[in-house]
Amino acid sequence: MANFWAGYALPTVITVGEVLAIVVPLLLAIAYLTYAERKVLAFSQLRKGPNVVGPFGLLQPFADGLKLLVKETIVPREANRVVFIIAPLVTFTLSLVAWAVIPFDPGVVVANINVGILYIFAISSLGVYGIILAGWSSNSRYAFLGALRSAAQMVSYEVAIGFVLVTVLLCAGSLNLGEIVAAQSRVPIWHAYAWPMLPMFVIFFISGLAETNRAPFDLVEGETEIVAGYFVEYSAMAFALFYLGEYGNMILMSAMTSVLFLGGWLAPFGIAPFTWVPGPIWFAFKIAFVLFCFLWVRATFPRFRYDQLMRLGWKVFLPFSLFWLVLTAAALVAFGWLPEH
Repeated sequence: MANFWAGYALPTVITVGEVLAIVVPLLLAIAYLTYAERKVLAFSQLRKGPNVVGPFGLLQPFADGLKLLVKETIVPREANRVVFIIAPLVTFTLSLVAWAVIPFDPGVVVANINVGILYIFAISSLGVYGIILAGWSSNSRYAFLGALRSAAQMVSYEVAIGFVLVTVLLCAGSLNLGEIVAAQSRVPIWHAYAWPMLPMFVIFFISGLAETNRAPFDLVEGETEIVAGYFVEYSAMAFALFYLGEYGNMILMSAMTSVLFLGGWLAPFGIAPFTWVPGPIWFAFKIAFVLFCFLWVRATFPRFRYDQLMRLGWKVFLPFSLFWLVLTAAALVAFGWLPEH
């Protein structure tokens, strides 16, 4: 019995506690990201934004969630009911499970695996399945067209993201996300790869916008059909899960940007008073900054045409990221900057 508690029960309780410690704050962050987006857009457009439900409108996310919760979920008569219901669950679940390898501080991570960056890349690639399943199962031409647009967009920009990741791996010498953050302490300016690899940082951020179907790359919203893309047939909590998955992916991409290019939990300067601030606070601050840039871009830039979107991904980002990868590898070898391990 003692072996059971020590070998199985206690580790299970600890793992569940770690998962809840990440998922609960993440769900709250997703809820209030919708509030923050409406406030940022309102500020950009000289409006007030949510300001009625609760003080300063702070209870608006809960009101929206309750409204969607009590609504009836309508499944189209000709839809594939099982796949129709599974699709939003897949999208929402994948936006959560990727956080298992995100380090918040040295050693503070649910699964400290040595191939964490491959795990993230695999999970983000699976996100296409939820979108395709939603578009196909709805038995609607509009939903299917939106799914095809979104899937093609995500696949196209994942190629550029892959080359960006390889460039970071060359500099860090590890696939472990914690070691990638630690390797950035060797960068003299701000302890971040964003400065020596600024072009790749820009490509990663813009590709993150396309990967999460955010403006100005929200081609899911079809202008010719005037519908909302692959989830046009969804309502109530099924629609809410797609909505939560989208905002969860935004936070995940912001966390990955912080880990790969902004130094994760590292303070920008290794001196007081910067070192007085705990690492997770710096990490949260950097995620919030990248999220603000997501919202700022939406409030500023008009939507791309689909041909412009594809041209940017395949004819600009892909060849340039490949060129920068070769240039980085050559520089590391020529100047003897290769990581020791």
